Amino acid sequence: MLPEPITFRSLGASDLPMLAEWMEQPHWREWWGDPETEIGFIRNMLDGTDSTEPYLFFLDGLPAGYIQCWHIADARVDPWLTEAPWIMDLPDDAVGVDLSLADPALLSKGIGTATLTAFVARLRASGHNFIIIDPDATNIRAVRAYEKSGFRPIESLQGRTGDCLIMRHCTKDDTL
Repeated sequence: MLPEPITFRSLGASDLPMLAEWMEQPHWREWWGDPETEIGFIRNMLDGTDSTEPYLFFLDGLPAGYIQCWHIADARVDPWLTEAPWIMDLPDDAVGVDLSLADPALLSKGIGTATLTAFVARLRASGHNFIIIDPDATNIRAVRAYEKSGFRPIESLQGRTGDCLIMRHCTKDDTL
């Protein structure tokens, strides 16, 4: 049984120490970069030099993790374009999502799936129709959670994205 409700709040500078602590944990370190570097990227989001939108998500009012929405068109610059040339094959208005749970005790309880489902609903309500997520293909726990949220691999990108599995959120009307 999941705690209710899942809520979201824009990340603020005062949240960075807590986020940095989360990023030091092994379940973050396995999939994210160096915490200092990642916090630097998030500072760029907060000061507006990066258009990615960072959020915290909460379960029953308690901080439970981090989620962000990035804009494909804005990622078509180096170093991102050099590292991920496949972004040129996506629509200009596409957005990408990344998330991580704060506490490893929350893993494998359906919280990531529920959070992603709620966040995607918010994105769709604000007009985003092409939503991707790009887990490491070996992160089976994440891939399964994303599939349960309605994400499916984009077949045309298979084998062209390095370690990433590019998945699109699908409705019955979407085609991959």
